[in-house]
Amino acid sequence: LVGDAVGDVIHQLEHQISTLEGVLHLKKIITASGGKIFATNGKKADFQTTWKMCKEAGGSIATPRNPGENDAILYFVKSFNTYAYLGMKESLIPHKFQFLDGTQLSYTNWHLNEPSGKGEE
Repeated sequence: LVGDAVGDVIHQLEHQISTLEGVLHLKKIITASGGKIFATNGKKADFQTTWKMCKEAGGSIATPRNPGENDAILYFVKSFNTYAYLGMKESLIPHKFQFLDGTQLSYTNWHLNEPSGKGEE
């Protein structure tokens, strides 16, 4: 009986999570790719504020590591008609970027002649 009770609780939690995800998808504030959930509050903020809010929520600034994750980020850019910060920074070598922790990027999808350093990479 204990196993059945635990199974029932798990089933109820799965249903609640599924319902919440559905609502958030309808509001266009979450999307998923490759087992990761990408989320936004739709508000504009500077990089430091964005980084802090992501950490407080238990996440990190989105960093595309493949085309699917890039599309997930692009979904928000298009939905909110705005830009998105990415979890990367310029390295000590000009025009070379790295993850915020200093490791080398494994995926990029820059436009031709980007990044140019003009703020619209």
